[in-house]
Amino acid sequence: MKNYYEILEVNRKASKEVIEKAYHVLAKKYHPDLYDGIKKQYAEKKLKEINEAYDILSDEFFKEQYDNELEKQEELNRQNKYIQQKYEKSRIQTKEQETVKKENITNYKPGTFGSMVELTKMVFHDFKNSRKRRAGEFKKDPKKNAIAIILTIIVVIIIGVILWFIPFTNGWMRELLFENPLFNWIGALF
Repeated sequence: MKNYYEILEVNRKASKEVIEKAYHVLAKKYHPDLYDGIKKQYAEKKLKEINEAYDILSDEFFKEQYDNELEKQEELNRQNKYIQQKYEKSRIQTKEQETVKKENITNYKPGTFGSMVELTKMVFHDFKNSRKRRAGEFKKDPKKNAIAIILTIIVVIIIGVILWFIPFTNGWMRELLFENPLFNWIGALF
């Protein structure tokens, strides 16, 4: 939608006299007889816009209708801008959450118990959220960390049992369990 106020270079609250004066000044400035060639074509086009703007803004009825339409257009533009800002904000928050997830993984050295706990928490959290999204529920579970630790311990035990029964790792597992002072101390407790 063309902004006739900008075309006539006046304020929206300009009086009829100000609009008329601006029209006469611009009509003289862009009169096609003052120019040659390409500038003449531009002046003709500009004069048509000026005449159209003056025809609408000089008539009270058309001016009122135009002002209402312009106000609706500006409100729509404000709403679109607000929606765009909300979208950008949510997109930035999503990127920040992804960065935090990546940082949580990289906080621990690979192969440590802490990295396994973080990895299990992340997998469990992603699995649980995908289930919640399908079910349409979004509730936080305060027991998530405890469950992740229990799952990690179970995974470590299963890996240990598998390594125990593989012939070439059996000797290494026996050495780890029976010659390690930590495991000897734990065994002494039982």
